[in-house]
Amino acid sequence: MTTPKAAGAAGLARYTYRLRVSSTARSALRAEWDRCRWLWNECVARSKKAYTEGETCGPARLDRMLTEARSNTPWLAEGSSVPQQQLIRDFGKSRAKAQKDMKERLPMHRRAGMPQRKKKREALPTLNYTRRGFRLKNGRLHLAGGIVLTVVWSRDLPTEPSSVRVYEDNVGNWYCSFVILTEVQPLPETGAVLGVDWGVKETATTTSDAHDLPHPQHGKRAQAKLTRYDRMAARRRPKKGQAASKGYREAKKWRAKTYQKIARQRHDTARKWAKQVVRDHDAIAVEDFRPKFLAKSSMARKAADAAIGATKKALLEMGRKHGRDIRLVHPAHTTMQCASCGARTKHALPLSERNYTCSACGAVSPRDKNSARVMLVRAGLNPAGAEGARPSGAPLQKAA
Repeated sequence: MTTPKAAGAAGLARYTYRLRVSSTARSALRAEWDRCRWLWNECVARSKKAYTEGETCGPARLDRMLTEARSNTPWLAEGSSVPQQQLIRDFGKSRAKAQKDMKERLPMHRRAGMPQRKKKREALPTLNYTRRGFRLKNGRLHLAGGIVLTVVWSRDLPTEPSSVRVYEDNVGNWYCSFVILTEVQPLPETGAVLGVDWGVKETATTTSDAHDLPHPQHGKRAQAKLTRYDRMAARRRPKKGQAASKGYREAKKWRAKTYQKIARQRHDTARKWAKQVVRDHDAIAVEDFRPKFLAKSSMARKAADAAIGATKKALLEMGRKHGRDIRLVHPAHTTMQCASCGARTKHALPLSERNYTCSACGAVSPRDKNSARVMLVRAGLNPAGAEGARPSGAPLQKAA
């Protein structure tokens, strides 16, 4: 559960921009990535060796390994030490999280996997620079090692960035992502609260009909293009041991561009909906739903197209940005509980049954609408009005 931030409270945010990369800069970036990738694989090898020998391989030991490698390997020392040191930190965090999940005996689908080797033809370049490893001058990004990049400034940076990530996507475009310190931008109080229930038929069903989010079906509309590119790639797939043809690479690129467009459409829809919800409500009770298990169900394709995870993330980020009260509610038994009297049915409702009928009080309502109202009750935000408006002057109830 999150609590609203006071006006002026600081937080971290990412501002991402497209890069125009020359052939010289592209070669330099790929050379830096080759060094970092080799260093990551070396960390994986030494970590596995230390584990089999019963020794520890902490951050201090990895730092000493980097110092020795740079002194004994001229090729590695030619690159900047900043992204290499950051890669060591990232490796340590990834391994520590995986070890913690193993100690807590989390289910396999919730565990973070141990760091694995990065293959040359599969891993995309990603370089992280701290404040001492980059600077902005005359609108251009100067990285350690003499790499100069032209940034497409689609919007201004509010404050000085503390770090930057330079990466390439699977289409071949380069981006830079700055981390900056931002302040909460409070919105006027509205005196309204909202309950949000996630689903597949509708991405979000809320206690207010005006704020329901219908399934956008961006992926379904682009399915014809994706099928066409899949067939093109299948026809042009090279035989084992042969180099990929230009037509095969182009088919894969067109397919990747289509998926990129779908992801951006989903992100745009989620942010616009989240902005409207946060602007119109002071407090929002959100189902803490994790749609990962749907990937193994018969609804996997439709659930993926609904982008529940991305929409939930956009709502949480928008709520933090504007200081709204976002309360996460555990999703267990929300479809079995009556929002009016609190009674719970003995058996779960089948998906084909879209109306909820309470056997205790006789209340009848659409299944998802009832679940959305249950979110409000569990979060302690049960309003007096049907559309989420509480009586004038009444304070918000705090969740226990």
